[in-house]
Amino acid sequence: MDDLYREVIIEHYKHPGYRGHLDPHDVQFADSNPLCGDHIEITLRTDHQGHVADARFDGRGCAISQASADLLMEAIIGKPIEEIKQLNRQDILDMLGIDLGPVRLKCALLSLKVLKAGVYGLGEASDSLVE
Repeated sequence: MDDLYREVIIEHYKHPGYRGHLDPHDVQFADSNPLCGDHIEITLRTDHQGHVADARFDGRGCAISQASADLLMEAIIGKPIEEIKQLNRQDILDMLGIDLGPVRLKCALLSLKVLKAGVYGLGEASDSLVE
């Protein structure tokens, strides 16, 4: 089963469907993982009902960080912002479907950290956002 999930990660890394930048956008936030240099920027467009109408990410980094960002963008389109605020680390781990060590976990959670900081309108992202 891990092989299937590894293939999904590689596919999302090599051929991300949600890489890019939205302009205009309603939410924008970026942050980096200082341990490895991964960087993610997320832009969202919302509709008048508070749902994510479109989502994109851009950045650089390892396969885990980039694939998790692509999977996350795919998962949040159509969802209300209030539901997105409830996402947590287990949601990302379920999307990826593999066990990760502490260093790779930081890579996987970077996109969620950036997303939540953006939807909460924070000036700075905190690791506590992904617990």
